[in-house]
Amino acid sequence: MPSARGGAWPTTTEATSTTRMTNQPVGCATVEDLAGVAAWMTEQGLGDGPLENVAPISGGTQNIMQRFERSGRPYVFRRGPAHLRPVSNKVILRETQVLAALADTDVPHPRLIAVCEDTAVLGDAVFYLMEPVDGFNAGEGLPEPHASDPAIQFGMGVSMADALARLGAVDHVAVGLSGYGKPDGFLERQVPRWLSELDGYSAYPNYPGPDIGDVRGVAAWLDENRPARWTPGIMHGDYHGANVMFSRTGPELVAIVDWEMSTIGDPLLDLGWMLATWPRPGQDSVLGNPLMDAEGLCSTTDLIERYSQNSTRDLSNVTWYGVLACFKLGIILEGSNARAAAGQAPKEIGDHLHAATVRLFERAHAMIEGEV
Repeated sequence: MPSARGGAWPTTTEATSTTRMTNQPVGCATVEDLAGVAAWMTEQGLGDGPLENVAPISGGTQNIMQRFERSGRPYVFRRGPAHLRPVSNKVILRETQVLAALADTDVPHPRLIAVCEDTAVLGDAVFYLMEPVDGFNAGEGLPEPHASDPAIQFGMGVSMADALARLGAVDHVAVGLSGYGKPDGFLERQVPRWLSELDGYSAYPNYPGPDIGDVRGVAAWLDENRPARWTPGIMHGDYHGANVMFSRTGPELVAIVDWEMSTIGDPLLDLGWMLATWPRPGQDSVLGNPLMDAEGLCSTTDLIERYSQNSTRDLSNVTWYGVLACFKLGIILEGSNARAAAGQAPKEIGDHLHAATVRLFERAHAMIEGEV
């Protein structure tokens, strides 16, 4: 949901967020919205005069993002979708909390400029402003030299592991996020929470039920092999190749974006999420984007080794986190298939994400059998 991309970017706490994986178009702020933003910025001392060079930011998110300049300074504007959901404003404000908390850390992220919590400014939505990121999102394509240099492609994967290790090392209490999530019982509630989500899809008309593999068998394995000890930390919640931005000149990751699903939980689930969505030799990538299809991309073994070099976390149960990520993400994506069956989402998207879910559960079984 899905980034301050291309100079700007395009994906709730433990909530569903699949739009960033389906390349749905973003909306644009209205003229009235922009006028309200300009007036509010003047009150905050953020320049004067008109907003110039206004342009929407593309990407796989339903939130509205635009970049503009004022008084010579560039900004990225972000608010919830045009038709707000009940939790949209809460999610936007949660994003600002984590971005503010990361300000003095070495975690690459978009820099927060200002937050407007007054819904009267836009009539219904809160919003925030951040600095544009000088980089590109690999989910939208690989420019040169990245497209033709296997060494850069390899380094891009390694840099994703590096950035994730840095995020996992942040003391969430020290940076003011002690109340940002509910880490107590986090691992214990994952399987029942997502089984309940899957069972809830039966309420969609014409949905035949989840034909996605041995869900209950995977759930039982997860319950039987759950790690007994772990250390809470900041989780991105949706860490994959389309939710990061890279340098235009090399493999360096310059920003982790789309913090909608961030929470305080077990950061090793983010590593598992990356493993679940990473390509395997001879297999289609689960989420399919240009980076995941790059021939020079490092292996999952490389990711684990690099993460371990930069983390003090116990990786002895890394397979468990990969299986949980397959289980959770697969159930999230199957929700689009259920909604498509009910006519609430395009059939082609439902079919595409259902196929991804099947691959994820196949991958979960392969991991259980010993594949990294």
